[in-house]
Amino acid sequence: MHPDRQPWEQAWRDALYGPDGFYRHHAPSGHFTTSTQGVPAAGAVLALAVAELARRHGCDRVVDVGAGRGELLAELRRLDPGLHLAGVDVVGRPADLLVDAWHVSPGGAALPEGLEHLRNTLVVAHEWLDVVPCPVVGRDTRGVWRAVTVAPDGTEHPGGVVEGEALGWLETWVGADVRRAEVGLPRDLAAADLLGRLDSGVLLVVDYGHERGTRPADGTLTGFRSGRQVPPVPDGSCDLTAHVAVDSLVAHLRTVHPVDRCDVTDQRTALLHLLPDAADPRPVPHDLARRDPTAYLQALAQRAALGVLAAPGGLGSFRWVVTTRQ
Repeated sequence: MHPDRQPWEQAWRDALYGPDGFYRHHAPSGHFTTSTQGVPAAGAVLALAVAELARRHGCDRVVDVGAGRGELLAELRRLDPGLHLAGVDVVGRPADLLVDAWHVSPGGAALPEGLEHLRNTLVVAHEWLDVVPCPVVGRDTRGVWRAVTVAPDGTEHPGGVVEGEALGWLETWVGADVRRAEVGLPRDLAAADLLGRLDSGVLLVVDYGHERGTRPADGTLTGFRSGRQVPPVPDGSCDLTAHVAVDSLVAHLRTVHPVDRCDVTDQRTALLHLLPDAADPRPVPHDLARRDPTAYLQALAQRAALGVLAAPGGLGSFRWVVTTRQ
């Protein structure tokens, strides 16, 4: 292999989590919009849904994996001061964030050693798996899967033939029409590791995703910088992300650990189920503006945020994978 080229998985890991990696020096909120940041009042709406999910399953603790700068945790603290809150990220706890614990993670699929034996806990992995690096592969002219290697400037070249577990994953989960793909096995293993640290409670995985029948023919690896989608370049200057193979993930979670249930839905359905009052189609009562102007404005903002978070084809198409262990 050329000395300036690496398999995408390694280059991706270094670019995000190495000593000069993107997440070491950049807050995610400065580069892309998620359900917890970038949309006014969206974080509060998601926190309401997370708190309700915790309540329904008897969880008095919430752990946010890939917590960023603690946006979701801050909303949960404001909403329910009684919840025990913990964050996990590659950076230290923000000085002004009021949480009960904070674990510094090595990054990617690696989790901190102290995160274990969680009981009565809702573990939230919100847009975590999409930034767990994984092999990027493509078919050659004969249809043989080969690793894709990449130079620091983003220039790609075909690498060695894919073999072993990665090839087995492709043969199981990728159709013949797909020319390029991200091998989801590292994400499956990472989620299983996280689930194994949960003695009782719920693992909630939220991410953009696809199944075998809807795998994009040319993969989904892309970059984001300063709020714009950009070509994926592994130089630490941009976020690197790829959608999650949800069917593979669910199959793996159902087989590696004893679970009570593992359900998949889209974010729109999940939010409307958890927040039926917020989804009330009737207008916010105008007399509330006279009685309590602040509450009126908050209700308007919440209704608007829910509309964005539940929009079909947008954030409403996020997949929610809810796995319970009791």
